[in-house]
Amino acid sequence: MNGLMDLLSGGFLPRFMAGMVVNFEIALISIAVGLALGMLLALGRLAGGALGGATASLVALMRAAPTFVVMFFLLNAVPRDARLFGISFALSGVMTVALSLVPYSAAYVADAGLDMLRHLRAGATHGALLFLPNVTRAFFVLVMSSSAGAAIGVTEGITVILRQAEQLPVLGDRLALFAVGIVLFGIPLQVAFILIGMIQRHLGRAAEVTDEASA
Repeated sequence: MNGLMDLLSGGFLPRFMAGMVVNFEIALISIAVGLALGMLLALGRLAGGALGGATASLVALMRAAPTFVVMFFLLNAVPRDARLFGISFALSGVMTVALSLVPYSAAYVADAGLDMLRHLRAGATHGALLFLPNVTRAFFVLVMSSSAGAAIGVTEGITVILRQAEQLPVLGDRLALFAVGIVLFGIPLQVAFILIGMIQRHLGRAAEVTDEASA
């Protein structure tokens, strides 16, 4: 246990916090791109007809796309020295992970955005406002999913924990470090989910009251 205590009293926590910043950076990029693409898809689905059917099929395909498959496809499809008109556009590790999460974020936004547009069309403002906590929930899911970057060497929070665990020769110390990682990584995100759930329930009740009043 002394090895673990020495590690925690050293530079582990600053490195872990820096890694968590990378997790949030990846999630922010992914949700930003997902918002732009997802709202376009939501508008296409709202239009109905052939466009709506094609858009719904595309969203279903994006929803089912495995993150690891997309990530390794991007990693191998875009050369490290790729250039266009003399400008390098090779993807960094962070950008590769962020873009691999875009199919999920865009599909999620498309679903939530479609509900929002339908509520707005019906004049149900409180129902439309559920879009905000829904997208916030997706953001925190993306923060957790960004740990996939550990597979390609992106120095995010989980990568820091795994690298530090390799320096501990005792199994008990490694398990204790993983427990510390669960506390540092998981509990704040679970608190965020609880708060989002409370907001969703409040807006849901407000929407029901509005519906009853207008009935």
